[in-house]
Amino acid sequence: MKHVFIVAEIGINHNGDIELAKKLIDWALLCGCDAVKFQKRTIDKVYKKEYLDSYRESPWGTTQRAQKEGLEFSKEEYDIIDNYCKEKHIEWFASAWDVDAQVFLRQYNLKYNKVASAMLVNEELLNMIAEEGKYTFIATGMSTYEEIDRAVEIFRAHRCPFELMHCNSTYPMKNEDANLKMIDTLRTRYGCSVGYSGHEVGRVVSLAAASLGATSIERHITLDRTMYGSDQAASLEVDDLQRLVKDIRTIEQVLGTGEKFMSQAEEDVKKKLRGQL
Repeated sequence: MKHVFIVAEIGINHNGDIELAKKLIDWALLCGCDAVKFQKRTIDKVYKKEYLDSYRESPWGTTQRAQKEGLEFSKEEYDIIDNYCKEKHIEWFASAWDVDAQVFLRQYNLKYNKVASAMLVNEELLNMIAEEGKYTFIATGMSTYEEIDRAVEIFRAHRCPFELMHCNSTYPMKNEDANLKMIDTLRTRYGCSVGYSGHEVGRVVSLAAASLGATSIERHITLDRTMYGSDQAASLEVDDLQRLVKDIRTIEQVLGTGEKFMSQAEEDVKKKLRGQL
């Protein structure tokens, strides 16, 4: 089995605090993750004014706008993230939720792109991402085959390398809703690598996805699942993230090649147990 690419999704779990974001990057690195991921939005492009003006109580105020702006990092903060990840030698990237956000991300010369499930039907954004030609993870939550067909068509038209990610977009997801056999279904239908983006509680579903051949695993991470934030409950705390990465690396070893062979240790046992036959 090839190396499973493990992404620690920081997303908005930093709660607008750059020092908390740096701590999450540190832990992702120490746990053995391959990359960390954030989310980038242009608030007034993603949400309507009526929605932004509506009531929502949060640490930043009593409107949806106050909450969204409180969670959104500025260029100054992304500069810090970019420099910090370079210093720590870990890749970072982000899912853009609008065209302006993708333009913003281009200044950092990132190695990867991500299409969030909610954005899979935004063809303007898909074309813009595909034009960059960077390896792109495409989440398929909430999507029909026809919608996935169109996204794949766009990326192949631009000859942009991509990987689909099986996903259920509920937060947190019930284990019985995982439908992990879709990993093989997507791989067969589209002839591409397929990863898994999980929003469940715990590690079992993600480990099963790795066993079924998922080429990447993405999980939200947090220092404390009881912290403020809509994604915290569907996230892994540090201890579970560490166990997840360790167990996935074990799965890579134990799956083997699928070819029948005998190790030297088994050859030795064979001589002992069959030597008199």
